[in-house]
Amino acid sequence: MSVHLLAIFFMLSASPTVTIEDDPVTDRAVRPLTSILVFSKTAGFRHGSIEPGQKALKEIGKVHGFTVETTEDSKRFNEAELKKYQVVVFLNTTGDVFDAEQQTAFEGYIKSGGGYVGIHAASDTEYDWPFYGKVVGAYFAGHPAVQPAKIRVSDRSHPSTSFLPEIWERTDEWYNFREFPNHVKVLAWLETDSYEGSSMPGKHPAIWCHDIDLGRALYTVGGHTDATFDEPLFRQHMTGAIYWAAGHDDWKMPTADKKETKKKTSPEKTEKTGDSR
Repeated sequence: MSVHLLAIFFMLSASPTVTIEDDPVTDRAVRPLTSILVFSKTAGFRHGSIEPGQKALKEIGKVHGFTVETTEDSKRFNEAELKKYQVVVFLNTTGDVFDAEQQTAFEGYIKSGGGYVGIHAASDTEYDWPFYGKVVGAYFAGHPAVQPAKIRVSDRSHPSTSFLPEIWERTDEWYNFREFPNHVKVLAWLETDSYEGSSMPGKHPAIWCHDIDLGRALYTVGGHTDATFDEPLFRQHMTGAIYWAAGHDDWKMPTADKKETKKKTSPEKTEKTGDSR
């Protein structure tokens, strides 16, 4: 071995080993899901279903063995804090919730491999921030009254939809959107002739996902009613969405959870509508 090669060998041997095992974002694709942050700050309409949603997500974390922290503190959106979480769930956020520094931190988090799951009013958030508009996919544009509708699941291989029936019937507040999200993959569609009030007849997306640099984002339109978060199928849908956003493309619903889902039926609770989002 030449003197030059020996020198390189000893230099490499003496170099410190860099580990990323404690960075849930960078190493998301190979690590078990361990931690998520649920963010539910509102600067506009506040959904009464935020608390039931938080409770449901904490119960999901307990069942599946990952930590769920909830917050409405925008100051936690900084690089050091966000690195603790593999996925951030925007649970019925509304209005302008971040300052410029927090926006920069969140954008860096997503682009470097963080996961995002937006639930219902997450699309009624940060209208003047183009990057967030890209992440969420489309902005809220209004809604009819809470009512039953049929959702046609077009992708039944995705972790968030693989266990759903081809036609998923449930009651919620069905958002209309300002524009069609052309840059995403639509996983499920609202059957617009099954309810009243769609402004996107025949082409109304309900669940979609996409990649953003190294990160991932998934949005689901459901989540207005308290009863939504008691529905076994909606809970499984959120669970699959979180696992996919964390990089687990092959996540499947555990057998025990499948049996539990079959035993229960989705509640058909009617909620007051009024001035709601």
